Amino acid sequence: MPTITTKDGTRIYYKDWGTGQPVVFSHGWPLSADAWDDQMVFLGSHGYRAIAHDRRGHGRSSQPWDGNEMDTYADDLAALTEALDLKDAVHVGHSAGGGEVARYIGRHGTKRVAKAVLIGAVTPLMLLTEANPGGLPMEVFDKIRAGILADRSQFFKDITVTFYGVNRPGSKVSQGLRDSFWRQGMQAGFKAVLDCIKAFSETDFTEDLKKIDVPTLIIHGDDDQIVPINDSALLSAALVKGATLKVYKGADHGLCSTRKDQVNADLLAFIRA
Repeated sequence: MPTITTKDGTRIYYKDWGTGQPVVFSHGWPLSADAWDDQMVFLGSHGYRAIAHDRRGHGRSSQPWDGNEMDTYADDLAALTEALDLKDAVHVGHSAGGGEVARYIGRHGTKRVAKAVLIGAVTPLMLLTEANPGGLPMEVFDKIRAGILADRSQFFKDITVTFYGVNRPGSKVSQGLRDSFWRQGMQAGFKAVLDCIKAFSETDFTEDLKKIDVPTLIIHGDDDQIVPINDSALLSAALVKGATLKVYKGADHGLCSTRKDQVNADLLAFIRA
């Protein structure tokens, strides 16, 4: 399997499909690069080089005890882009991966970056604080941790209901898609899964977003039950200079799968613009 090794010895697995301008994908919690297959095949078929990695502790990458936080995730992404010598890359992040993209740019700049896309991203901050009154209370994330500790396998089956909007009238989400989420989640290391909850919920990306100086597309569903739009995309769009915001009416958090044709078309148009 293609991997790179980071400075702390962690092996990061990645997929590298197609040729052309690189488009680099950062996945959400608790998934893997497989979550991007629909986008990667589509863009690879349209003349782009699609690259997606399994975040440390997830998928086929190593499961180190330490480093399951946003600074290290961003540094791992930087190590991948440097190892593959990627230039003029478009970085696309979903959910926690959107935070990873923002922190990567915040820490490493845009010398290798042409554009950025944040989809259902956890930016700027998910947690309720005095400075972020619209955030979610800590009890929400403590409940997730408790669910993981009690029965991780069942928790991953149950969370697909809100992740993909299965509980909404007219939902046509397949059992296969829900099973794919479960499979990817169960591939991830137990410690990494727990640590990443803190990483995606408590990390403040405000200053990272302010540092983004490349064309940026922000996509979010207005029925996202995992990362509510009012305290995420609407705020992020105001922080990223010149950002373009696309709101998908009625869309859920897992829109890269449930609205894949719309996401693919918007990605292609934005990259080509």
